[in-house]
Amino acid sequence: MKIVILDAQTTNPNDLSWDRIAAMGQLTAYERTAPDQIVARCVDADIVFTNKTYLGYQELRALPRLRFLGLLSTGTNAVDVAAAKKLGIPVTYIPAYSTPSVAQSVFALLLELTNQTSLHNQAVHDGAWTNSRDFCFTLSPIIELSGLTLGLVGFGAIGRAVATIGGAFGMHILVQTRTVPLGGVSGVAFVELPELLRRSDVVSLHCPLNDKTKDLIRRETIAQMKPSAMLINTGRGGLVHEADLAAALNSGRLAGAGLDVLSSEPPQADNPLLTADHCVITPHISWASKAARARLIDVATENLRAFLDGTPINLVEA
Repeated sequence: MKIVILDAQTTNPNDLSWDRIAAMGQLTAYERTAPDQIVARCVDADIVFTNKTYLGYQELRALPRLRFLGLLSTGTNAVDVAAAKKLGIPVTYIPAYSTPSVAQSVFALLLELTNQTSLHNQAVHDGAWTNSRDFCFTLSPIIELSGLTLGLVGFGAIGRAVATIGGAFGMHILVQTRTVPLGGVSGVAFVELPELLRRSDVVSLHCPLNDKTKDLIRRETIAQMKPSAMLINTGRGGLVHEADLAAALNSGRLAGAGLDVLSSEPPQADNPLLTADHCVITPHISWASKAARARLIDVATENLRAFLDGTPINLVEA
């Protein structure tokens, strides 16, 4: 049985092992695969894993031996799932592996906005503290999280983890979600989106990207937020209208944004958020701690093992 991993580099940049998958067949792991290389690399494969390398109908129909397609991600947009179903190819995904890491990244971004740690660190290394007349100095106001209101759009596993951490900081938690848990959640108030935007000092996005949520944060919704509010997005870049957010940051209509995702990744050089004021951006790494990536590989291995045993799990439905 031949197994191919199309883009192994992001999941495992040589600090983890594919050995458990390799034990199930003849494994070839490519660091990266260009679109025009997909068919040639997979034409003899029974099993293919992909993270972001896209397999559409044209690629899938050119792979007659393909029996199983494993996504190395929670998101499913790297595969034309409807085409795979039509061709009888099961597709699996990786649920809930990155929750602690993403929740941690939410607060890494937020604390950078509130404490400006990197700014002060650089100033110290540039000699500003050595040359200071006082025992301390600040280059920007330091904002305390305790007592602020954190609004979460979406309340899946990550949203719940962020709520727990926010509560530990002493923040008040508002949540907008399609399905409110029966009996509610202690310390959490469930509200509609306009109220959440109006009341929140920090808005953090944890909802899926679909036709209803695309450009959720845009000029009209930004207008409902406090000028002192900050936006955090570790979900999907398409949840935000980037030009509108950049304009709001540059005009002072919003106080700051912390983003781990953009609408196009890698971004175009002219993306307006790259030069926007008070905008912290990380390169889609909130999921990428070593611990989270190890869990991802473990689940991918179990997905394949269950398929081979005739009891598939974590199937993507078309």
